Amino acid sequence: MRLPFFIILCLTILLSSCSQYQEVLRKDDIGKKYAFADSLYQMGKYRKGLKLMEQIVPLYRGKPQGEKLMFIYANTYYNLEDYYLAGYQFERFTQAYPQSDSVEVASFKSAKSFYELSPRFSLDQRDTHKGLEKLQEFINTYPNSDKRMEANELVAELREKLEKKEFKTAVQYLHVEDYKSAIEAFDNFITDNPGSIYRREAFFNRFVSAYKLAINSIPSLVQERLDIAKGHYKNFMKYYKDTDLASEAVEIYEDIERRTVTEETTPTI
Repeated sequence: MRLPFFIILCLTILLSSCSQYQEVLRKDDIGKKYAFADSLYQMGKYRKGLKLMEQIVPLYRGKPQGEKLMFIYANTYYNLEDYYLAGYQFERFTQAYPQSDSVEVASFKSAKSFYELSPRFSLDQRDTHKGLEKLQEFINTYPNSDKRMEANELVAELREKLEKKEFKTAVQYLHVEDYKSAIEAFDNFITDNPGSIYRREAFFNRFVSAYKLAINSIPSLVQERLDIAKGHYKNFMKYYKDTDLASEAVEIYEDIERRTVTEETTPTI
């Protein structure tokens, strides 16, 4: 069965291209490697181009072509979603070529690479903190950048993730009945995150934690801790009396009042 001419032509071109690539890859002509790597990059063949770039990037440092090569080298890692190396290489680019026309783009992509490395909230958040630091640095350095709005959105997303982790840690203390640690954690959260979407729940859960600490205390500490819980109730109602958690808070407060009356009227023997 004869293959159509078009298919034969495509196969011939493909084989020829592969052969040429292997030849350039093997030989020591860095000029050809540079030109071929650039061509592959422009065509979106990043993995092939990367192999050539890895061979020649050190050889072009300090040369006129080095600026473009180092940028597309970093951007190749970025396009391949290897964000560790992309962030690192973009950082190196900004340090090596601070006057480059591409330095703003490189700074943003470096920061965004660290954003991309940020894991889900339940895991270690070192990369999230690094991403926040780099994005804020970009915003401060380029306040008029057309990437500023996107950078601010990424900052808000990373901050919300850190807030969520801090809030969930406090909730976990409540769930395992470590009420003292829960109260302290919710106190810190409320102080550190004044605009958080979890602030209402933090106020409520601090009150619940104080209530549960009180009713599970030894008798001599119950009244003192019930009074503290009342204070947390008042703080919650000050800001959130019209929210969906208010009715549950009132029920708990009514139980506190009953317990207070009972304790105060119990005769001492």
